[in-house]
Amino acid sequence: MNFPKILILTSCIVLSAPNLFAAQTKAATHGSTAAADQKAIASAMSAAPKKVAAAATIVAMGKDGKMHTLRKGHNNFTCMPDNPATPGPDPMCMDKAALEWAEAWMGHQPPKAGKIGFMYMLEGGTDASNVDPYAQKPTAGNHWIKTGPHVMIVGAKPGFYDMYPKSAQPDTSIPYIMWPGTPYQHLMIPVK
Repeated sequence: MNFPKILILTSCIVLSAPNLFAAQTKAATHGSTAAADQKAIASAMSAAPKKVAAAATIVAMGKDGKMHTLRKGHNNFTCMPDNPATPGPDPMCMDKAALEWAEAWMGHQPPKAGKIGFMYMLEGGTDASNVDPYAQKPTAGNHWIKTGPHVMIVGAKPGFYDMYPKSAQPDTSIPYIMWPGTPYQHLMIPVK
């Protein structure tokens, strides 16, 4: 797995990659204290249901800009803590296929269609453009939105996404497609 790229997925839903690398989790760093690591682990675990989070690998960005494993898991899920640089909570947890999808997004490569992945963001997400996968800040035309607690389905074949609303400014209280018409479109499903 290429963890430095995947950490950006938190910002994929919330901020740009450069902003995320510049201000990733300060407490959960390589060589940090056990208390700081425990705080980062608790944040990461809040992204998913307890049984999923309890068995997931927990990773966080260190001061050195590299991804560090805080706890090795055994269920093929990887969870990351909240990014303190974003306006709200945004810890996330994803399965192996979703991790591969995120790596494709970060590499500006098309993800494998039909290799469906699943992600949790049960603490919600912060603001992001609903039309531009690489937007770094709100502009007049990039339809910045705010999301609450949700799960995501990524990597489905394009026809799957045609069953859901694809509005540039969606109603985030119902399932909708984020980044419609791009190779990175995915289903956002609110859970509260």
